[in-house]
Amino acid sequence: MKKILSTLAAAIMVATVAVPQQADACTRLVYLGPNDTVLTGRSMDFSIDIPANLWIFPRGMERNGEVGPNSITWRSKYGSVAASSWDIATPDGMNEKGLVANLLWLVASEYPEFDKNGDKPGLTISAWAQYALDNFATVAEAVEFFAEESFAIVSDFIPGTDKFTTVHLSLSDASGDSAIFEYIGGRLEIHHSRDYQVMTNDPPFAEQLAINQYWQSVPGQAFLPGTGKAADRFVRASYYLDMIPQTSDPRIAAASVFSVVRNVSVPYGIGSPEQPHLSNTRWRVVADQGNLIYYFENVLTPNTVWVDFSKVDFSERAVVKKLSLAGGEIYAGEASGYFVAAEPFQFQGL
Repeated sequence: MKKILSTLAAAIMVATVAVPQQADACTRLVYLGPNDTVLTGRSMDFSIDIPANLWIFPRGMERNGEVGPNSITWRSKYGSVAASSWDIATPDGMNEKGLVANLLWLVASEYPEFDKNGDKPGLTISAWAQYALDNFATVAEAVEFFAEESFAIVSDFIPGTDKFTTVHLSLSDASGDSAIFEYIGGRLEIHHSRDYQVMTNDPPFAEQLAINQYWQSVPGQAFLPGTGKAADRFVRASYYLDMIPQTSDPRIAAASVFSVVRNVSVPYGIGSPEQPHLSNTRWRVVADQGNLIYYFENVLTPNTVWVDFSKVDFSERAVVKKLSLAGGEIYAGEASGYFVAAEPFQFQGL
């Protein structure tokens, strides 16, 4: 018992020192089950309301980086279902090949300087996740491409706020492979491994792994850290991800992943003057990458909706469609039939 308590004390001290206190937000986890069962779940936590709608984007969409004349351009190879933020960004989504993209806040992010008149073109950070969904079928493809740094990621303030956008990108695919992309000190760092099943917003991913090593020697049945801080959520998600049922039943797998995401969520309305940046969970997603089903749950509505990709037309002849949820609309169950044709939103840029 003394050994456990001393290890626990060291872990608490390390977590307290290493994790920035200015922001807490978001958790992402990847479930690897039998028979190639792969699901990715995440919570979207933010200190202000972050309205989300669901979008269906077909193949063949012409897009650009939205940072002026020196923007990259591309044509989407794959259709996708995405959750928007304020209809100016894609923070989450899954494409028709089972690639999932998640953006999580990372205070330590520092992006390279972008010259509007320079040699290197740019991509607005609001379209970073969508670029991956549009262009890649696997994590390995994305890692190989992004490592070349052929364009700059360009960030700016969230409109109407004093929040400069600092995020890192996680990708997972239908094989269970994972990668995390972070800009630290202006340089891209890529963490690529099937073992990287859990990530939170802070600190940088290498430090998340180091903190978790301390907790691996503490029996979860004896003690699990319970606060909403990033390090604590990382530990709980890692522990429960190993404890939930190993199953290829899509309903049980999705329910199990949702149960872990809810466990690491921050209760609605939590906040205090001492922790002005403590972030409530606003919505949750579970993406079944084998069965191609995208589940979405808003904490302010009583139901979960989902999109079965087998019921969606992603062909180039298809139109963009939208399911409005930001106004408190309530749907339940498989919702592909409720999407309506809509003009695609414009990504926020410069």
